[in-house]
Amino acid sequence: MLTVSLTELDRTGPIRLRDEISGDDPLWSDWAGELISPVSVDVKVSATPTGQVVALGRFQARLGRECRRCLEPVEVSLDEELTLLWVPPDRRRGAPSDTDENEGVRQLDPVGDQLDLSPAIREEVVLAAPVFVTCRDDCRGLCPVCGINLNQETCDCDPDEPDPRWDALRALTED
Repeated sequence: MLTVSLTELDRTGPIRLRDEISGDDPLWSDWAGELISPVSVDVKVSATPTGQVVALGRFQARLGRECRRCLEPVEVSLDEELTLLWVPPDRRRGAPSDTDENEGVRQLDPVGDQLDLSPAIREEVVLAAPVFVTCRDDCRGLCPVCGINLNQETCDCDPDEPDPRWDALRALTED
């Protein structure tokens, strides 16, 4: 588990956490990404004298994606640094309705003793995952007419042939 007891953190000092979040964890249930390997996390969690909690470390994972050109499966490796910060509610700047999410600042639960790092790490994985990938730099993609994979076969289609769905609009411009 990627949870830290805040009491223990204050008492013993920095705590090192090394763990994995599996791909079938409910944490990933509403994410469209596909984890090929568990997310491996290695962080050092520290408390500051002002009551903040800082987690520094890194995560590694392998994701499954589709090539944006030919739709073939592509494996993507992530190896990213983590810098996570939680602050007590009374130490936040600005009005209580202000959110510091854009700054990467999270709020500590004022009544709980356990800090769960999993949601913050999930957020970092989702943000680090590339939206578009290609299987290789020279991927030729799919034929826009017949749909075959141009990396594997060639076709005799004319890609410059106009789309017949636009014929009515073309007729208006020709008048």
